[in-house]
Amino acid sequence: MGRIDPESLGLLKDKVIFINRVAKVVKGGRRFSFSALVVVGDEDGHVGFGKGKAKEVPEAIRKAVEQAKRALVKVPIKDGTITHRINGIYGAGKVVMLPAKAGTGLIAGGPVRAVMEVVGIKNIVAKSIGSRNSFNTIRAVIDGLTKLKDDKSVARRVGRVEAEKKVLENEQN
Repeated sequence: MGRIDPESLGLLKDKVIFINRVAKVVKGGRRFSFSALVVVGDEDGHVGFGKGKAKEVPEAIRKAVEQAKRALVKVPIKDGTITHRINGIYGAGKVVMLPAKAGTGLIAGGPVRAVMEVVGIKNIVAKSIGSRNSFNTIRAVIDGLTKLKDDKSVARRVGRVEAEKKVLENEQN
């Protein structure tokens, strides 16, 4: 998959997930800096995440946003939800994501909720299992979202020609 140009997407919404103060012990004492975890999306199927580290919080956030813009991926969204059930895994973190009917809302917690908001998913049920580490959870969510298939490719893979025709008819209407 090719690189997505953030300039062509228009307005990108960013959301700070986690800010951590980290210390480096040196001869004269401790040197403090900050790391920031940020997700960026256009609320229309594009999302990316980044991690930045600097001496001050605003600079760490700026670096994280820049990295997130470079790591954008496209997610297939249909009617405000995902196309099918998917599991995302990264390290000990696992996230189970289920499509939901209109009106259900975002049933997800913490970092998963933030990613779903910026990608533009309105109805989903998601559960984070295993790691409570925000970074690993975000990576698991992005892993799951990148493994999602659109309706056409799922219908083609299952071998349902009539299902694929129905999808095409709905797109034309």
